[in-house]
Amino acid sequence: MKKKLSLLLACTMALSLTACGGGKTEAPATTAAPETTAATEAAKDTEAAESKAESAEATEAAGGMDALIEAAKAEGELTVYGSCEEEYLSAACQNFEKLYGIKTKFQRLSTSEVYTKISEEAGKPSADVWFGGTTDPYNEATADGLLEPYEAINAVNLIGDQYKDPTNCWYGIYKGILGFMVNTEELERLGLEAPKTWDDLTKEEYKGLIMLSNPNTAGTAKLLINTMVQMKGHDEAMEYFKALDKNISQYTKSGSGPSKMVGPGECVIGIGFLHDGIYQILQGYDNIQLIVPEDGTSFEVGATAIFKGCTHPNAAKLWIEYALSPDCVDHAKENGSYQFLVLKNATQPEEATKFGLDMNNTIDYDFEDAKENSGKYVEDFFAALGSSKDNADSSRFKTE
Repeated sequence: MKKKLSLLLACTMALSLTACGGGKTEAPATTAAPETTAATEAAKDTEAAESKAESAEATEAAGGMDALIEAAKAEGELTVYGSCEEEYLSAACQNFEKLYGIKTKFQRLSTSEVYTKISEEAGKPSADVWFGGTTDPYNEATADGLLEPYEAINAVNLIGDQYKDPTNCWYGIYKGILGFMVNTEELERLGLEAPKTWDDLTKEEYKGLIMLSNPNTAGTAKLLINTMVQMKGHDEAMEYFKALDKNISQYTKSGSGPSKMVGPGECVIGIGFLHDGIYQILQGYDNIQLIVPEDGTSFEVGATAIFKGCTHPNAAKLWIEYALSPDCVDHAKENGSYQFLVLKNATQPEEATKFGLDMNNTIDYDFEDAKENSGKYVEDFFAALGSSKDNADSSRFKTE
């Protein structure tokens, strides 16, 4: 029998317990009955009412999920744009198809690529859902009316409301901290110390040794731009990027690109999410050191969402329920993704915690400012570097 989502199991257990008689056991005859008062009777009535309400909610949720599953199966297909790593994307899609018998196609695109694509499609998207990748492009899509609000049943699994859009246009599934990955062997060979702060990266000694992703294609770079604006102020942040640019050898297409270059020594310092560094270390690159900047940093919320106007709306809603359950996220660690999960009923990957990444050394990230101004900040970033968003130096700003 195919697995149900975690909430369905919980609902079934709750109903079974009620059916088996969840009332209190009567005391033995030899024990004096406690004195009954109006207050205790009222408390019992309140408790019974709450229990009845919870049971009704569970029954309604279970029924709603059953109806959704049947409607999704009737549509029969789903297309996913994924901005997480392809190994995890493929596994998540294959498992969804196995669970529900819904033909599931996917394409791996960086978050900014997805945002650009659905913007151009203007309400007639060629995919149904978006899976993975940092939320800054999701917020831009929300502001543009490109995502469909959906009140997910399994949103109760989130560890906090900060991990979802206030209008239910996207839901978080994981988070990952932004920092540096350095090649310790190369640093030793060059007689250099590892950078400890963001400002350290602008030192002349690191000229040509650093890689960052392209904000035209990668949400990771957008997050960095927003982070520096929030930490330093707009004008100082743009001056910072002018100084940093002197040390950048290449801006990679994807946010995980720099992490893949550090171990082999193609770059000495990569800027990106540290869980991507964990993956490289576990692949055998024990010459990589992970660094959380001492002057503070930010973290991504990896999300999932429905495209407004999608062809398979019920299958898309079922995908959201699936993505907010262990049936999906617990497969991440088995497929090279070691982010911290933001679901209460998920199993945190040991690989993420054993590296001691400090998720507390993060700024109070202003998601609303990022939602309203990310596009402008990216344009200002390119202007500061003496280029334009649409005419960046192709030799360093990779798009393929």
